[in-house]
Amino acid sequence: MLDHEIESLVEFDDVIEATGSLSGWRVQSVDLSERTDALASADTDGAVFLGCAMAAEAVVRVQESGGLVFPPVPKLPFNPYRGRLYSPEELFAGLDDGYEQTPDARSYSWFQRTKNDGDVFSSMLRAVHDDAISDALDEHLVGARVVGVMGGHRLARGTDAYAGAARLGRALARGGHTVATGGGPGAMEAANLGAYAAPFEDGMLEKSLEMISAAPSFEDSVGEWARAAFAVREGWPQGGASVGIPTWFYGHEPPNAFAQCIAKYFVNAVREDGLLARSNAGVVFLPGAAGTVQEIFDNATPNYYQSRGAPTPMVLVNEEHWTRTLPCWPLLQALASERPMASRIALVDSVEEVPATLARLSG
Repeated sequence: MLDHEIESLVEFDDVIEATGSLSGWRVQSVDLSERTDALASADTDGAVFLGCAMAAEAVVRVQESGGLVFPPVPKLPFNPYRGRLYSPEELFAGLDDGYEQTPDARSYSWFQRTKNDGDVFSSMLRAVHDDAISDALDEHLVGARVVGVMGGHRLARGTDAYAGAARLGRALARGGHTVATGGGPGAMEAANLGAYAAPFEDGMLEKSLEMISAAPSFEDSVGEWARAAFAVREGWPQGGASVGIPTWFYGHEPPNAFAQCIAKYFVNAVREDGLLARSNAGVVFLPGAAGTVQEIFDNATPNYYQSRGAPTPMVLVNEEHWTRTLPCWPLLQALASERPMASRIALVDSVEEVPATLARLSG
């Protein structure tokens, strides 16, 4: 895999000092406005500059020397060339002035205006952004044992089910896994909260659950819902890391603030497949509705065909839900019959059973 990406000014300076050449490098969203002299003297033949601020004379010099320059795009609420994942603080910046003023809300508004306008430029910007996010996500997860946690977005704070999903996230994180969710509210937020609570004493999670229960749903007020989460983060800074992978396709659902790193996409299909494909240590399916059902069979398909290699564990939680309310388990069993994936699926009745079940299925 080509690993010639420069994503910070420090990396840029190191490459220039070491080689004096940028030939073949991809410089991604770095402010080079103070590096005009370095660009003038460096070999830039074959270099590509993506969204880098540069002086006009530097742009001319790079292009004349065989480099390609894709300039920053003005008046966008997002950076299509970004080299890193989002943080909750970045997406919710300006929350005190109203959620509508945040980069997250403004990016959703832009998406709503442009998604059906047929403008190839808007389509290109979305594609470039999502590819950059995928690249950053892969870099972030190198060597990680990722467990995906899927579940319904309507699961309210203050409920026993929400607390159970949080305990699950904590147990997985304490077991050395990286918790990855769809990055939204409900069960997804609960699992990210649990991972955030992992380094602290057990009582911290109970206190956090009580704090956020005052704003049980984002549907009442996104601002109050998000501020309750940030209050927990302020009370217990530097919590455990996890990943949220939400989408502006469901932009009415805000991302949750407990995922330390957020890979937010415009295209939901890319987001869904990417989340499941990166869950290399298994996927846990908490009770949910249509979206969670889709994720079960999106994950079952590559396990059935072994298109990603050996099948990965799938654990469905809550027997009543998955055998009677939405009977996905019998169909999953039928698909798995006499195939290698049969030894990689399980149905359990409680979140407390999940860690041991994952370990058994992985053995």
